[in-house]
Amino acid sequence: MRRPDEKEFGELVAGRSHELRRVAYLMCGDWHQAEDLVQTAFVKLYCAWGKVNRRDDLDAYLRKTLLHVCIDEKRRGWRRREWPTSAPPDLPDRSPVPVHDRDLLVTGLRRIAPGQRAVLVLRYWEDLDIEQTARVLGCSTGTVKSQTARGLVALRAVVADLVPADAPGPEDVAAMKGYS
Repeated sequence: MRRPDEKEFGELVAGRSHELRRVAYLMCGDWHQAEDLVQTAFVKLYCAWGKVNRRDDLDAYLRKTLLHVCIDEKRRGWRRREWPTSAPPDLPDRSPVPVHDRDLLVTGLRRIAPGQRAVLVLRYWEDLDIEQTARVLGCSTGTVKSQTARGLVALRAVVADLVPADAPGPEDVAAMKGYS
């Protein structure tokens, strides 16, 4: 089996790892785990280089591999996972702070099913169309459409539960700023 040129592969890793790490974070919700998932995806690409390099679309292969690695990680039994042995040295501040939309959406994404999360991340964060998303996930366009619809419903429900009851809505913010 043909191995990649080290310089060529290093450039590929340097050029794509930041974007893949961002996508992995949206799928798993943890920056450290996202780094591990990206590293595993690149290791799998390195091992399969002779077969994959003939393809024109390495990005699609890496995204699909990243998705499979993320789902495999979620399926692993609790006995095989690494668990921290002590509590972190400092605790986050529990004082009430304004909820930011991005943090709210990322938290909401963590709470929906992995398949729906993957479709929403690929469709709306990666800006892939339905056909590209189906190709990356290895499913039909109908599955992408139904998972998108179900994922948006689930995400709306989760976000509605996360927003404090006394938080101002969009119309309240507009009125405070004098837009209405």
